[in-house]
Amino acid sequence: MTKRSANRKDAARAGERPGERTRSDKQAAEDARAYRARFLPVNREDMRERGWDECDFVYVSGDAYVDHSSFGAAIICRLLEANHYKVGMIAQPDWRDSESVAALGRPRLGFLVSSGNMDSMVNHYTVAKKRRHSDAFSPGGEGGLRPDHAVVVYSNLIRRVFKDVPIIIGGIEASLRRLAHYDYWSDSLKRSILLDSNADLVSYGMGEHSIVEIADALNSGLSVSDLTFIDGTVFRTRSLEHVYDYELLPAYGAMRANPRAYAKSFAIQYANSDHVTGKRLVEPYGEHEFVVQNPPAAPLSTAELDAVYRLPFVRAAHPDYDAAGGVPAIKEVKFSLASNRGCFGECAFCALTFHQGRVVQVRSRASLVAEAEEMTHDADFKGYIHDVGGPTANFRAPACRKQVDHGACRGRRCLAPEPCKKLIADHSDYIRLLRELREVPGVKKVFVRSGIRFDYVMLDEKHGREFVRELAEHHVSGQLRVAPEHVSHGVLSCMGKPDHAIYERFVSLFEEENARAGKKQFIVPYLMSSHPGSTMKEAVELAEFVRDMGFNPEQVSDFYPTPGSLATVMYFTGLDPRTMEPVYVPKNPHEKALQRALIQYRDPKNRDLVREALRRAGREDLIGFDAKCLVRPEGARGGAPSKGKGAPKEKGTPKGDFRAGGSSGGEPSRKGKSSRSTGGRGKLARQSGGKDEARRSPGSKSGNSHPGGKSGDSHPGGGKGKVPHSHTGGVNRKESPGGGQRGRGTKRKG
Repeated sequence: MTKRSANRKDAARAGERPGERTRSDKQAAEDARAYRARFLPVNREDMRERGWDECDFVYVSGDAYVDHSSFGAAIICRLLEANHYKVGMIAQPDWRDSESVAALGRPRLGFLVSSGNMDSMVNHYTVAKKRRHSDAFSPGGEGGLRPDHAVVVYSNLIRRVFKDVPIIIGGIEASLRRLAHYDYWSDSLKRSILLDSNADLVSYGMGEHSIVEIADALNSGLSVSDLTFIDGTVFRTRSLEHVYDYELLPAYGAMRANPRAYAKSFAIQYANSDHVTGKRLVEPYGEHEFVVQNPPAAPLSTAELDAVYRLPFVRAAHPDYDAAGGVPAIKEVKFSLASNRGCFGECAFCALTFHQGRVVQVRSRASLVAEAEEMTHDADFKGYIHDVGGPTANFRAPACRKQVDHGACRGRRCLAPEPCKKLIADHSDYIRLLRELREVPGVKKVFVRSGIRFDYVMLDEKHGREFVRELAEHHVSGQLRVAPEHVSHGVLSCMGKPDHAIYERFVSLFEEENARAGKKQFIVPYLMSSHPGSTMKEAVELAEFVRDMGFNPEQVSDFYPTPGSLATVMYFTGLDPRTMEPVYVPKNPHEKALQRALIQYRDPKNRDLVREALRRAGREDLIGFDAKCLVRPEGARGGAPSKGKGAPKEKGTPKGDFRAGGSSGGEPSRKGKSSRSTGGRGKLARQSGGKDEARRSPGSKSGNSHPGGKSGDSHPGGGKGKVPHSHTGGVNRKESPGGGQRGRGTKRKG
């Protein structure tokens, strides 16, 4: 029997007509080819399919190629494509092989380089500087597919291969390292990344405006050395002869010699991070070398932001990664909606203000509803929108009317320590948006998992309670994540966070609305140890707060000094750049371990550390058998003291992320005194899961107990469930316990 006749016989047995399988295979191949063509070219064959001899731009990224609006690389590339430029993608090239960056040949106009959606050092290392073993932004979650300091390595590799091709660097790593900056991993002050990378330009912040202007200028025939006039860029020069209207920063040498000079420099940079009020800044590196930062680019209008999200994203990882199981990071954002950018919250540990600015930019409700409708046609959509938010979910407008035309105020804050009298707190548009999304056919549930500013809620006298009611009834999957971070007034002041009493009032409001809705849902407070300003005394205060809530937080976020944040400057210099006053900084690894152990005082392995910490703080009154004590004396049987009559009961120490519950009542106790418990607020939200930091709480996407859930802290940079963009603009995100970039939300260039 011939092979052909055998195939016919097999087809007949299967009920197929001869040739049917062949036609099916051909159709599948054609479909696969058509699907691949929806992505940008990643090799020469893809270019030939498009009839290209060369690319205008080649984008080199430290992330795997995911064509989704949550990935900055995708936004920048699609935007250039919409402006009629041919763009190719080289994702995660082998930095040990120079040929890897030549895979698409020499681009006509230039290379665009980014580490990806995260700073590569945060991606690689925990706060304890231990190497991470996985990477959610790589195929199959495989670690080690990008180098440390990826932007510097990629850019220098390109420069060796293509001597005179313009190189423009951007994304979160380049943006936050655009001028001299403290590098936690080497414990040193590094030069501007522009100098170390041998690139020509940095496109910093949100890059939509600057990247198109750069492309058009290069396309017109201008040399990259002539591009000194574009807002949102940084360039270098050997002379200041043609640089006007600038403010001179301390020289790099002076900052290395005196950390106080660096604190002063960062204060000036921070004050000039607004697109209206920001000045041009010059950083000297000797008599004949200067790095010049042009003023920030203007924020996108609602119409412009809507247009960005209408770009033809495939909303998926490139099919080349299918064999590896895809790219894990897409799972966190595929069915989430980014509604805003920017943040006027100004948390000191977050670099978002330095990167996206204080002026909140929003998409229209129509744009968001249209994207939700598009989601419902995806075969993988189960009816659950995982998040509607951004850096701060409940910011849907600038802080005040003045900001739109006149920019954010210099030397003043919108929310903390006291809210500005001109601040407009209004949740009406967000409430309307959530209601419209719930009405989209095919949508079963809409969750809010980006962090919300509870102090902003409490300022909204007209709609604040209504918003909390909407959350409780429709948009919370058992837990609502908020970020009090600490309880001590001194630490909160360093953090730029509101007084703890405001958090208490919010918890009461949330519980009232849960009771009204007949639901048992919990506040999940994000807590941070070892932030600048936290002595052992403040760490004990936080431990007492945890005690009175009645839960054991197995995951705790240690402060991580990442580039671009005020708190990182505090960590390096011991000064608050806002006031130039000294700040206590816990740097010693053992002291940091003591502060962390206090928050996790119920963990048996922490008992000795807790006792030591309490003795250091002069709080031996918390060592004993009383219900208010944190640990029993040495040699005593058992672990933590009994909780006492009427206290919440626990069945041992739960596994997994146990960061839930209510809150304590009143101020934490001082020596010899105990803080009172509020009883009803000491609720437990039980979770299961292993000890791995990637395991999730109930409602999360992995280890989920609710469909459509989203991880809160699964991967460095993932904070609050969102993967940030990093396009020539990006966003620091809240990091999972163990380290990562803190920030709020989602966003930009790769």
